[in-house]
Amino acid sequence: MTEAAVPDLAHISPRDKAEILAQALPYIRKFHGKTLVIKYGGNAMTDPALQQDFAEDVVLLKLVGMNPVVVHGGGPQIDEALAKIGKKGTFIQGMRVTDAETMEVVEWVLAGQVQQDIVGLINFAGGKAVGLTGRDGGMIRARKLRMRDRANPEVEHDVGQVGEIESIDPAVVKALQDDQFIPVISPLGFGEDNENFNINADVVAGKLAEVLKAEKLVLLTNTPGVLNKAGELLTDLSAREIDEMFADGSISGGMLPKISSALDAARSGVNSVHIIDGRIPHAMLLEILTEQAFGTMIRSH
Repeated sequence: MTEAAVPDLAHISPRDKAEILAQALPYIRKFHGKTLVIKYGGNAMTDPALQQDFAEDVVLLKLVGMNPVVVHGGGPQIDEALAKIGKKGTFIQGMRVTDAETMEVVEWVLAGQVQQDIVGLINFAGGKAVGLTGRDGGMIRARKLRMRDRANPEVEHDVGQVGEIESIDPAVVKALQDDQFIPVISPLGFGEDNENFNINADVVAGKLAEVLKAEKLVLLTNTPGVLNKAGELLTDLSAREIDEMFADGSISGGMLPKISSALDAARSGVNSVHIIDGRIPHAMLLEILTEQAFGTMIRSH
């Protein structure tokens, strides 16, 4: 990040700066020692200034006593890598069709390039990040996703080596958390015959939040949050209100797996789920440590 990109805070008096810090104290106290699962994706993942903001936010949350766990996607990077070998990504109902060749690229991009970029950013910002895939510590067991057609449930689409989660063993994540490390997880799982599976990162983040009994699940997106049909941001929703939005078609497209994962997590004991705009600098800190809503919060009750 260049010097010019850093906001000039000289006009804020020391007293006001202290007041701003003091405002965060109740939140720091409330969430101290709690686990936060963060799905990292969208613009926050491709814009260099936002990448640095994200890494700094994660390190700050760790330093004030919270336990951030990062799960990342990598759609644009996978498309870029596929283009280099002359292959075009295809999608059915928002899921990437993953044949054997695509799976090799997905593994190389997610567990290699993208994961190591994130680990490097967090370490550079002063944290101690460790990269994991679902194979590490036998964390994510999966089976082939059987995808029904939304319009005709009798039709089943073959999306290749795309997996759905059978179980998550969080032992390796807990061991790292207890030792001051920040886990960075690629959404790759393995099957009973040792085959590899590509899994939707929102789904992995949601299930991991459930298994870790996380205080919060934070999903960074390229939208302001959940919008109603008039395009207005809904800052606070209950599970029942979301069911109604599914029923009337307000939620569709790429938001479907995101909201489904959020809803499952909220129903399974994660206190609150936040779908926030990753295009806003430090959106995560603002959502967790202030009263101001920078997205949609889904309450578990």
